[in-house]
Amino acid sequence: MLDDINILKQRDPNGVLDKAAELYKSVAWEPEVLSAAYDGRSIERVVVTGMGGSALAARIVGTLTRPWLKTSYEISQDYELPGSIGPSTLVIAISHSGNTEETLAAYDQAMKKECLVAVITSGGQLLERAEATGVTRIVVPSGSQPRMSTNYHLKAILRLLMNYQLSGSHLYDEMTDSATWLRDASLSWHHEVPVHENYAKQIALMSVGKTPVFYSGPLMAALAYKWKISWNENAKNVAFCGQYPEFNHNEFIGWVSHPVEKPFAVVDIWSDLERPRISERMELSDKLLSGKRPRAIRIYIQGDTLLRQFLLGLILADYASIFVAILNNVDPEKVELIERLKSELS
Repeated sequence: MLDDINILKQRDPNGVLDKAAELYKSVAWEPEVLSAAYDGRSIERVVVTGMGGSALAARIVGTLTRPWLKTSYEISQDYELPGSIGPSTLVIAISHSGNTEETLAAYDQAMKKECLVAVITSGGQLLERAEATGVTRIVVPSGSQPRMSTNYHLKAILRLLMNYQLSGSHLYDEMTDSATWLRDASLSWHHEVPVHENYAKQIALMSVGKTPVFYSGPLMAALAYKWKISWNENAKNVAFCGQYPEFNHNEFIGWVSHPVEKPFAVVDIWSDLERPRISERMELSDKLLSGKRPRAIRIYIQGDTLLRQFLLGLILADYASIFVAILNNVDPEKVELIERLKSELS
């Protein structure tokens, strides 16, 4: 089925597979910082607020900058920001649509607390509020779902950290320079490449009809979260994610009991940049749980740097989950139930 071009076109009417093939281009996008003036105040804390796919890039940046960022960095996925924020806090509000009510509420709170505020959005109420008060902002390209706009959000956050003198340009420049590498590294996942040569299609076939649980070590935790999001929204498929070594302190034992026949696909996301102990834990856990859960599918993420592994893993997650959507006979683009929920809440 996945090699039948007619079926792919029929079940992907909005051409999401074609959009996946173009994702590598987004790393070369150059964001413009509007109202970029910075008053030079001391920044002791960075809080990024956003929901769903809009928060994904914030998680990636948190992992990338953790070894050297001198300010505390946290992510808020809620209506409320921490009560301790204030003038020395930089709050970055991300809403791809600009109409996410949780993010709008957090933005208003940050403004009342006289925080340093910056906005990343494609439009909507968030952009209107930022423009009205001259808040620093980056307008990202519209037209794609938030889950497939992560590179825009990621580059925008990195650009803002540079604007506020919290980071140099090394990650930003590396991202820009990775476009050709990403294109070449992801060519074999294109929908015209047959199953026997296509890793993304093979992953889809191994996991279709099951509930995947994506596991990773600390470095790849944001990527495991992305795979969960992609299965939820592209494939319309329940999925979960977990993290080593925490897995071995609770969830590990949860696999040993009923039901014996578990309708799950266990997926371990491997990176050679994780501590060796993480891969040892994954291997040993899979061995000890043999016969008690499905054998783990190992996803090896290529790339000579952590940033490149993230960028390539994002594309693979979208390709594989879109192929699952094809197999599930669902439209991989639309998220009608989410839109209905937002409509009824409003």
